[in-house]
Amino acid sequence: MTVSVVDVVDFRKTYGDFVAVDGISFDVRRGEIFGLLGPNGAGKTTTLECLEGLRAPDGGSLRVAGIDPVREPHRLRGVIGVQLQSAGLPDSITPGEAMRLFCAYRGVAPRFDLLARLGLSEKRDAQYHTLSGGQQRRLALALAVANDPMVLFLDEPTAGLDVPSRVELHNLMNELRTAGTTIILATHDMAEAEEMSDRVAILLEGSIAAVGTPREITATGAGLTKVSVRTQGASLSGPDTTFPAVRRAVHEGDYSIFFSTDIGPTVAAIITHVEAIDDSLIDLRVERPSLEDRFLEITDSANAEGI
Repeated sequence: MTVSVVDVVDFRKTYGDFVAVDGISFDVRRGEIFGLLGPNGAGKTTTLECLEGLRAPDGGSLRVAGIDPVREPHRLRGVIGVQLQSAGLPDSITPGEAMRLFCAYRGVAPRFDLLARLGLSEKRDAQYHTLSGGQQRRLALALAVANDPMVLFLDEPTAGLDVPSRVELHNLMNELRTAGTTIILATHDMAEAEEMSDRVAILLEGSIAAVGTPREITATGAGLTKVSVRTQGASLSGPDTTFPAVRRAVHEGDYSIFFSTDIGPTVAAIITHVEAIDDSLIDLRVERPSLEDRFLEITDSANAEGI
């Protein structure tokens, strides 16, 4: 039986007349990475802040590991880890001091091994204001996981990180998931969400537009597969060149790109056409619809409907 660790039921949050989150419901299971996606202003950060006990909801029910974030904030702090978009640490504190302070507050031994793993050993005694943006993000992550939380909240965790740091973060997330930690990931990075998340929810203007595994969400869209082709003689770039099952075609640089509902007939017809006019293929790539493609499709549809 799958155990639900985070439960959100008819959650609503307003700021004056502005409705930030409008009655959303979802659950997150033990050992799951759950992506919370959406454009700026969609309600992602507001949802996280209420689950973290930083703000009080105006309606509905929130539970994190069975704990009400508003009524039981002290219990909540013992089971969660939080990486905010901005750490808000004092300018003069050092990573070593911050680790000792946070771990003392959590009642655990300092996790200096996390500083080493995230490339901060040489900066252990440097003042916070001297750290780069990426180093500050890595420190925030180390502090968030130092108490081995049951539930970890990550708000744009890879913003400002270089490639090696992103890889190390993803490795750490996978290890935590394997150990049973539940992770809620709010991100603008669709590729990251698709790679890392077991399930995602797409928020638009405070409402959930879609929820499911990345594959489930991409499968419910128009389902157009991208076929990118480059030929020696650019024989596919003509405006009258059409192929079976192609819904749309665009031309970018040396490539002709076809969006197909059925790649079998499309690719076969392209190859036959190129051979028939004595041209030659240089490159042919087939890409299934990505989570980003589906996200853009959902947001475009919502904008067209005036949502």
